[in-house]
Amino acid sequence: MKTKLVLWGTNAQEERILIAMQLHPEDNKVTIWTFPETVATEDFSQKLMREWRNGVEVEFPEEHTLQERGLSMTEGLLPDDLKVERGDVVHRAQTEWHFVVLSSKLNKVYQTELDELRERVDKLEAYDQGIWDSLKEFWSKVQGQVRERNLFRDHSDSLRDNTNILFSKMKQLRSAMDDEFREYSKEQMDKFMAALEEIEKKVSEGLRLQTIFEELKKLQRHFREAKLTREHRTHIWERLDGAFKLVKEKRFGSGAIMDRSPMQRLQRRYDGLIVAIEKMDRSIRRDKDDLEFQKQKIATTDGQLEAQIRQAKIKMIEERVHSKEEKLGEMNETKEILEKKIETQKEKDARRAEQTRREAAKKAAKEKIAEEIKAAAVAREEQSDVLEKAAEIITTPGKEKKDQSENLAKPEPKEKSLLESASISLSESLEDVVDTVKAVAEVVSDKIGEAVEDLKEQLKDDDGMPEEKPAATDTAVSEEEE
Repeated sequence: MKTKLVLWGTNAQEERILIAMQLHPEDNKVTIWTFPETVATEDFSQKLMREWRNGVEVEFPEEHTLQERGLSMTEGLLPDDLKVERGDVVHRAQTEWHFVVLSSKLNKVYQTELDELRERVDKLEAYDQGIWDSLKEFWSKVQGQVRERNLFRDHSDSLRDNTNILFSKMKQLRSAMDDEFREYSKEQMDKFMAALEEIEKKVSEGLRLQTIFEELKKLQRHFREAKLTREHRTHIWERLDGAFKLVKEKRFGSGAIMDRSPMQRLQRRYDGLIVAIEKMDRSIRRDKDDLEFQKQKIATTDGQLEAQIRQAKIKMIEERVHSKEEKLGEMNETKEILEKKIETQKEKDARRAEQTRREAAKKAAKEKIAEEIKAAAVAREEQSDVLEKAAEIITTPGKEKKDQSENLAKPEPKEKSLLESASISLSESLEDVVDTVKAVAEVVSDKIGEAVEDLKEQLKDDDGMPEEKPAATDTAVSEEEE
């Protein structure tokens, strides 16, 4: 957007003049030159139009007037004694130049904030993540203003170049810190690996698994608190997870390794929430430190605009802290809810374990009963085979009487003893059946007789004896008499 304007007009004497105007956005002022038509030749006016307006220096003739006016949206851009042929051009320039002034003020605000960041970076002896985050946040704001075209290209380029210088310094400090951190992390990883190797050795030697499991849990707590690189953390976690699985397999069998119960999911969610709460708490502490820094700087601020900018920054940081504290409160509420859910899940798991134990006992009892039934069936089949063989022996045709008489004088073979045993067993079984049938018949006969007597007594109580007996009653009585 151009800050220079050239156009023809007239002065108070109605003389034709050439008017040149230039905006000074830093001062919010406009410089106005007027050239009489005698010196404003065609060549000079074209130089102003084509070169001076585009930033090329042009030598002005001595015969000209110069005046300076403040830029305002309520007053005109030109004095009242100057008239121009294109008033709309002047009005549009006044509107655009007001935007240029505001954009310049915004650039000053960002330049001031960048100077503060530069001052903090220059004082650093080691990498500071808080300052790195502040630098990223600052550049994010600048990019937002550039995308909305609230900053001009030369302003944004200057901010970008100076911000990149600070980023480069921070990266150098972080690189040095990363080298030290990697070395420290390597030492920590070696210690963890040595401890895990010792635990795995205890497992292979068959030592008490409960004690080993407690050692693993303690090592896991140290692992969560340890400062490690992502690569080293992943390497240790794989080894630690493998050790847990090995101990669980030894204690509970291979099926326990694949367990993904609701309790485990709740516990993982709870652990992740605890980590998030710690991160949010650290972020709030950083913002409060920055807020304290801004409050200290505002006491030594020069100028009303800078004071307003710092006050706006303090308000912005306070709002951010307030928002984060609300979020932290919600996270703590979620933490309490998860703790209640974990306790409820523990009770459910205990009840489920008791139910599983009972079902296992029932299943074992059913299996035992089924085996006993199966054994009884096998015994019955064996007895049936013996009876069938005995029946076959009984139904076999005998020999002639002569042979029988001859056989009487001879000793009886073993088959005969078997035959007698089978016959005795069969006759006893048949006698038991006959006795059972008789007993049932007697009971049935008694029941029928009692029913008939009860019917007779009921008929007598109602109308006396009936004139004709039903056929079914006759039949029942005749069967009883028989």
